[in-house]
Amino acid sequence: MGSVKKIRMSNELIYGLAVVVLSFATAMLAAADLGMSMVVAPAYIVSLKMELLTFGQAEYIVQGMLFVVFCILMKRVRVLYFFAFVSGLVYGAVLDFWRMAVPHFNPELYPPGTLPLGVRICYFAVGFLLNSLGVALYFKTYFYPQVYEFFVKGVSGRFGVALPKFKIGFDLACLVTAAVCSLVFSRGIVGIGVGTVVLAFLNGPLIGFYGKWMDRHLDTWNRWADFAKKFD
Repeated sequence: MGSVKKIRMSNELIYGLAVVVLSFATAMLAAADLGMSMVVAPAYIVSLKMELLTFGQAEYIVQGMLFVVFCILMKRVRVLYFFAFVSGLVYGAVLDFWRMAVPHFNPELYPPGTLPLGVRICYFAVGFLLNSLGVALYFKTYFYPQVYEFFVKGVSGRFGVALPKFKIGFDLACLVTAAVCSLVFSRGIVGIGVGTVVLAFLNGPLIGFYGKWMDRHLDTWNRWADFAKKFD
């Protein structure tokens, strides 16, 4: 059998697709209101309580705080580290765009939980599949991902903790933080549901599946080769 013909795509384009796909998936999961991923749940809950903040703006705050903790734990600050925060800013801006541009995603038009259950389930299923794809795309390119993933990779390496184990601990910490924020701000559990459990158990394997598929079918290259070397 002949070799599979690969799709040639620049890493810069892959990064752009990652931003678009992941932000769209997050907006869709928020519209479904069946539970957000543990990582973004704290920012989502903050945005529900503080009406002056959009979901994307709440992401700026949460990722900014996590970035400060990251620099403290790493005991150094490199200029390139800030690209992870820039990734978070871009992602937050595009997330807010989707929530304004798509009527069903707009919480002012359709508050959480008001869409028909069938539509919500459909949105969750598609959002779940796209969420994993977006993360896998981030990992395929040389650009630093958002602070969440950057924190896990950097801190686990700094302290010699296996990445999968540290990721589990980080996710659980996010879940506890989200639960505490929900109880404090809303006096109940919001943003966390059965969908959160589904994402917790199936997101990782699906990201791995997408990653292997891309390894087989994508031929990537750096349009900005000199810039890419700075991220090695």
